[in-house]
Formats: sequence, C-alpha cells, structure tokens
Amino acid sequence: MAEILENHSILSPSSVAEVRDIIAAAISADEPLAIEGTGSKRGLGRPVQAARTLSLTRMSGVTLYEPEELVLSARAGTPIAEIEALLDQHRQRLEFEPMDYGPLFGLPAGQGTIGGVVACNLSGPRRLKQGAARDHVLGVAAVSGRAEIFKSGGRVVKNVTGYDLSKGLTGSFGTLAVMTDLTVKVMPKAETETTLVLRGLGDEQAAGAMAAAMGSSAEVSGAAHLPALVARRVLSGELGSDPATLIRLEGFGPSVAARAAHLGAALSKVGRLERLEGEASVALWRDVRDAKPFADGTMRPVWRLSCAPTRGHEVVMALRMHLAVDAFYDWQGGLVWLRLDGEPEAAMIRAALAAHGGGHAFLARAEDGARAATPVFQPQPGPLAALSGRLKDQFDPKGVLNPGRMG
Repeated sequence: MAEILENHSILSPSSVAEVRDIIAAAISADEPLAIEGTGSKRGLGRPVQAARTLSLTRMSGVTLYEPEELVLSARAGTPIAEIEALLDQHRQRLEFEPMDYGPLFGLPAGQGTIGGVVACNLSGPRRLKQGAARDHVLGVAAVSGRAEIFKSGGRVVKNVTGYDLSKGLTGSFGTLAVMTDLTVKVMPKAETETTLVLRGLGDEQAAGAMAAAMGSSAEVSGAAHLPALVARRVLSGELGSDPATLIRLEGFGPSVAARAAHLGAALSKVGRLERLEGEASVALWRDVRDAKPFADGTMRPVWRLSCAPTRGHEVVMALRMHLAVDAFYDWQGGLVWLRLDGEPEAAMIRAALAAHGGGHAFLARAEDGARAATPVFQPQPGPLAALSGRLKDQFDPKGVLNPGRMG
C-alpha cells in the first residue's frame, strides 16, 4: 500500500478494508489524504493540504431499502440523485432536502454523494421544519484517522447503544473519519405542494410576513424572500424582477387547499398574492435550495449567514452601507445568502453579525487563494475550540484526513 501512495495521486478503494489499508499506509508514510466522493464540494471549506486523494466513487450503491420501515442504507459514494430517484418510485424522499452545491461552483447538478451530504451536514429549505441532515442519520460505518474500522447507530430511530458518533461525524467535513456506509431515515413524499408568493415587500416587511406565516397554524414547510432583481434569477426568470416572499405548504390535497386559503387571506392584506402549484413550486424551491441566484459562473465570494430570522435584513442593510452586497433569505430569514463583488471581507461581515444579535458566517464560495487566507468557518470560542481539538486528536491524531479543511 505504501507503494500505491507513492505512485498514484488518486486512490479509489472498493471496500472498507481497502480504505483502512490506505489510511494505515498514509499514517506510516506521513502522507495526508484529501477525502472526497465526486469532488462536487471540493470548494467548501479551506483548501485541503494533501497531494493525494482518497476517492469513494467506487464505494457506491444502495445496500438496504425498506420503504415500509422508512429506512435506507447506502455506501458513501452513492450519488444523491440515484437515491432520490429510488425514493421517488415509492413516493418517499429525504426530508432534510439536501442542497446541491455543484451549480454554485459551476459544476453540473446531481453530482453530490450521500457521504458528502452527511459529512457537510447539508440541508435545504425544509430544515426549519424537519431539522438538519444530522437529525436524519440513523447510523454510519467509518474508518478513523487511526485506521480503525468502527460503526455507530443502527437501522432504527431509537438507539441507546452509547455515544452517537454518527452525529459527531455529520458536519465534520471528513476531518475525523472516512464514512463508508450510511443509514438514514426517509419519509413519505407530500401529495400536494403549493407556494404562496407575496409580491413587492421590502426585506423588513418580508421578515414580518414570514414570521407571521411560521407562527400560524398553516404548517409552513418553507419560507424565503427574494429581493428585487434577485427574483428574476429563479424559475428561468418567470417570477419577474419584483421582490417575492415565498411560503410553502405541503401535505394532502384538501389540507393544503384549506391552509392556503386561510393563510392567503391573511397575507393578501400585506401585498399582492400569487400562487405556484405542483412542479412549478418544486422547481422554485430547488432553485432557492441550491442558491441559484448566485450560481453565475463566477467565483465571486458567497457567504452563508445564520442568524436570528428577524435580524437578517438588519445585517444586510448594515453591510450595504460599506460593501456592494447582493442577498436573499431562506429559513424564514435565518439563513442569509450574500454575494460580494470584491474580497471576502470576513472581519466586516462577522462584526455586522455580532452587532445585530450574533450568528455564524461561513464562506461558501471563493477563489482558492481567498479561502486559504480567510477563516472560512465561524471562529469557535476558546472552550469549544479546545473540545474540537481533543476530538480531532482522538479520531485523527496524525492529521492525515483532510488537513486544513476546517482550519
């Protein structure tokens, strides 16, 4: 295996044992590894400081699917598109609605893998109702940076076997262990989907409207706001340029119709109301999920800000006093997507967040040089950073897995 590390820049194991052997050889040779599937999320985080890549593309395929039990297991390199197609045949879905980062980086859609989605804890607009990816992971099999094979969790929702390592690995960006197999819970697909589109609201008005909708009995599953001009960059321009505040309702047909009528009557007093049904609504939320307004073929800096839903517009307004900023809002305004024309301006963005209730700022896209020079992830407080360091030392003491990815 040491010879393999010496002669090949990309290593593609087909079994857990081969993954373990590659990591063991990397430890022995002091040769760090970049960990990835198809590479669709290579631009997330800081550039990895490794000359060789451990690719999981050969470790692909659904290994268990029991629709009646709402559970699915797959190897880490299985494309999300393949999983979603299988689930769709049984009128089921991944409830956390994982984002596809490929288009934001100028790559084709549908290239991401289940391992990458869980490693980065990717979630879409439905997160505000159904939780993040980590809330849907039942179990994982993985190989640590010590070249030790381990498993965590199982195939049932309730599991009390000890520490839930699967939750710890979710969102670790491949820096603790290489996940080889994953089990997730799935849910029935909604029979009907309707989006209420409120037109012409400013950012502050939209924040109020979304808060009112979320606080109602309408069981909203998505709330987003596209300011003026941003709206024309979704649905192939069909929404036009006027601001669009989006409220999604899902479920059984009669229930959705009743909830839409009740909520629509209240919202129509605030602004002009339109509706999108079925596939048009699905396509619209896919564009919001994948940050389509900023998938512009450039590498201009794009930030994801997490903050209090009612304060996001304040952060954007404060930044616009000093920077050329384009923005739109998801998660009822608790997720702010920002695109800048120049440098990442991390210090200014984080200062604006701190001045308006606090939050987290993650640099989701930038040129490699900017990512290398910028604290991409929100800096952790001292005690939390120390805890993260101890966790890294336990799982990957030699630092062979995705070195530099998270800092």
